[in-house]
Amino acid sequence: MKELFGNAVVGQSGGPTAAINATLAGVVRGVVENKGKNIAKLYGMRNGIEGFLQENLIDLSAFFANSEEKLRILEQTPAAALGSCRLKLPKPQDDPGFFERLITIFKKYNIRFFFYIGGNDSMDTVAKLTAYLETCDYEMKAIGIPKTIDNDLLGSDHTPGYGSAAKYIATTMQEILRDCAVYRIPAVTIVELMGRDAGWLTAASAVGRLAGGLEPDYIYLPECVFDLDKFLIDVKKALAKHPNVVIAVSEGVRFANGRYVGEGSQSGATDKFGHAYLAGVGKVLEYAVRDSIGCKVRSLELSLPQRCAAHLASDTDLSESAGVGKAAVSAACNGISGEVMSIVRSPEETYSVQFEHHPASAIANGVRRVNPEFCVPEGNQVTDSFCRWLLPLIQGERNLVYQNGLPAHLTF
Repeated sequence: MKELFGNAVVGQSGGPTAAINATLAGVVRGVVENKGKNIAKLYGMRNGIEGFLQENLIDLSAFFANSEEKLRILEQTPAAALGSCRLKLPKPQDDPGFFERLITIFKKYNIRFFFYIGGNDSMDTVAKLTAYLETCDYEMKAIGIPKTIDNDLLGSDHTPGYGSAAKYIATTMQEILRDCAVYRIPAVTIVELMGRDAGWLTAASAVGRLAGGLEPDYIYLPECVFDLDKFLIDVKKALAKHPNVVIAVSEGVRFANGRYVGEGSQSGATDKFGHAYLAGVGKVLEYAVRDSIGCKVRSLELSLPQRCAAHLASDTDLSESAGVGKAAVSAACNGISGEVMSIVRSPEETYSVQFEHHPASAIANGVRRVNPEFCVPEGNQVTDSFCRWLLPLIQGERNLVYQNGLPAHLTF
């Protein structure tokens, strides 16, 4: 069989992370190492598939030609350097004309390799594109490359971006705990963290127990049904032990009837993928504590820094993110298509991973939730086994390149 030859295009989609650009750097390096055997040129699509439809492309091969320094700075740059989008593709059978437009542009630029870096919804794009390619006469390889701080993609032990977000959360929680401990006045601090359907980010706040001994009094995840009365009992128990109570809670915690605790503070609006806009669970619980217990209470959100704090990125995360990007190029050049790359942890005691791939149709739109054995039976804390699982993912720091006292960032 004749090897496929042509150009490649890469895009970033969904919410950015501190490591998504490291994956982009990995794709660039993979193309460089291909040395023109399969891929002549690598394009970057600005603002994902949405920008591609407008032919808003950048020649990445030219931009990074013989410039390892640019790639190094790209790896330490937060957010999505190519820009992102949240465009939900139609089903091929519902709107074949949409995909015909895509194929027309692919042909125009001789795109034979398609790489899409993103989360659950982005893998939906890969799955639908793959389904359409199977019905037309244009040969092209499409590969999904995982990215999400939520760590909720199926098929992977963990996802690129999660380790850095977890490191930031664990570090910030240590700082909050120490700050709250300076006074003896009874007070409750509620920290709201991202996570609509999976509590991996919030669970990361506990890892301090293995590094300094500090952790929140209670941790509430979407995987466990939330009961307001039990929550208030927990708070009273903690206050009886010490005056400075700190609680971590996922934005997506729900009551037994399935309603989000924080959804009352939003309009009920949803995004293009049907996901509810969530925020405000911290305030809901703050008011509940104030009304029922009457002590000093405050709530805060870590918000965007969870996904953009590149100054505190995990070296392990950045290295694996770049590695999975490079592995995606190798897989595509070896004939793999319609698959999503994954990170598989070795069962050996010494931490190591390898990169594999699974069908995009089996990954898209699924949710990988926190393992039941990582949650305590009471539903208000995580186990030591979770902390041991997480610890390797937050190891190491990069020696950043600075400019005028601030980390240098790359823009196209």
